[in-house]
Amino acid sequence: MSTASILILTKTVVENAVRTGKRYHIWDGKLSGFGLRVEASGTKSFVIRYRADGGGRNAPERFMTIGRFDPLTVGQARAQAAKLLGAVANGDDPASALSTKRKEMNVTALVDLYEVEGCFIQRGKRIGQPMKPLTKKYTMSRLRHHVVPLLGSKRITEVRPRDIEKFCRDVADGRTRTDTKKGPRTRVIVKGGQGAAVKAVRDLSAVFSFAVHQELLESNPVMRARVRKTDNQRTRFLTPAELRRLGRAFDKVERDGANAKAIIICKLWALTGCRRNEIAGLKWTEVDFAEGVFRFEETKNGKSIRPLPLSARILLQNVERTPGTDYVFPAENGAGFFQGTSKVWPDVKKASGLDDITPHTLRHTIGSLAVSHGENLIMTGALLGHANPRSTAIYAHIQLEPMRQASERVGKRVANALGNLATVVCRTTIQAANDA
Repeated sequence: MSTASILILTKTVVENAVRTGKRYHIWDGKLSGFGLRVEASGTKSFVIRYRADGGGRNAPERFMTIGRFDPLTVGQARAQAAKLLGAVANGDDPASALSTKRKEMNVTALVDLYEVEGCFIQRGKRIGQPMKPLTKKYTMSRLRHHVVPLLGSKRITEVRPRDIEKFCRDVADGRTRTDTKKGPRTRVIVKGGQGAAVKAVRDLSAVFSFAVHQELLESNPVMRARVRKTDNQRTRFLTPAELRRLGRAFDKVERDGANAKAIIICKLWALTGCRRNEIAGLKWTEVDFAEGVFRFEETKNGKSIRPLPLSARILLQNVERTPGTDYVFPAENGAGFFQGTSKVWPDVKKASGLDDITPHTLRHTIGSLAVSHGENLIMTGALLGHANPRSTAIYAHIQLEPMRQASERVGKRVANALGNLATVVCRTTIQAANDA
């Protein structure tokens, strides 16, 4: 049951509206019919309420969502509400008209609407929170490059499970493959394939679930389609012998003149098991040398404290800070962080002879080594910053010292296999790379 209160809606009032475990409304005391809806999840949306068919006690009551708070401001929402409520006074029924129009929309229009109103976490403890910017970017890219070309012209009410099944086959077969030049130094390469098909189907399912939630559809056709909706489990990890080959490859590529930042980033992937951009986008404020931990401000699972083994600390302590930026590995040009590892990683693979590895393989390797040398699964999850629902509540309260000790035990094994990185630092410093 919805509860309600009346206040003058301001930015402060909206920001201070807290979730209570059930939906409630705050109605504006200045513009009648304009309000804020706070969902059980904490999601905040601006709405209007009015009586259709000329008003009156017996007229049907309508609710219409204007948009979510942030990016929509209170002022923008109030202006839209005033316009819509003015139309109601003239006999219009905007909620009914919008519902009819939306039910006739095609898949492309639904994707457009999803980008504006639907890119939010739909389940789990982060339900209602906006997608991370990079997650949204990749999600919308897959929808634009795979879904829109193959299903975009179909009305959403006409999409059937068999259409989803054909869509999945077409993406897997490379029907959406493109290589387009967008600018002097920009190309958009869409490869397709089985992995892309699984991800695209998963994204499309989220779009149709959003449509069901918006009452545009009665059911999600992806749920009834006979398609795979999960990736293959990745089990590739490096053996100690392969780690030694990788360490020699790092040395060779470095001697051949590879970018020093890229080499150190790659080594830190191997030593810490952190995700790619957790290291590439690392900030000095996130490195706690005194405690021997990373204190990540933002990761896939939010804020995260991760142990920093001695071998990794030695590498980082020999990185010279670049004035004017907090990034440990700043971009060569611009204000962002360095993103040139993709140019070096193929050389590392070639030099090591390990053609099937990815940066994520190094993360799997840390987990595999930890478990195989006696670290329990909860401790291993803490080392990697996993968000397993069943273990999160337990390892969130693990004392820092045993977690750090576990990290040191695993880090030493990796460092020794890579070529004793605990005592060998990069021959070429970050400053030398900047000077070049």
